[in-house]
Amino acid sequence: MAEETHVHDDATLGFEHLLADDDVIYTATQIFDALSDFTRFQILGALSTGERGVTDLEEVCHVSQSAISHQLRLLRDRGLVTARRDGQRVIYSLADDHVITLIRVGLEHAGHTFDVEGV
Repeated sequence: MAEETHVHDDATLGFEHLLADDDVIYTATQIFDALSDFTRFQILGALSTGERGVTDLEEVCHVSQSAISHQLRLLRDRGLVTARRDGQRVIYSLADDHVITLIRVGLEHAGHTFDVEGV
């Protein structure tokens, strides 16, 4: 039986470096923990189409304002969403394109396709 050869390109070496960093692994597990909640995933999905306020997210997720606010706080703490003030309203958006990638990959892995081109 032939011995398997592993090619280590720059991307693989960078990935291995990240796997060796306990702080990075901890942060990654916190991100996946945040993604594992149905309402939080709905919030992120809604934000993948553009900025939204709490009222908009209440309508999409069918949960109370306090539940949305609680979930948004956790998503902000995990670096997945950002917020800005618009007068009295707080407007939320995804922190960056990596979040869209996480959502898309999760949905595709679950057997769905999700077109986020143009977002």
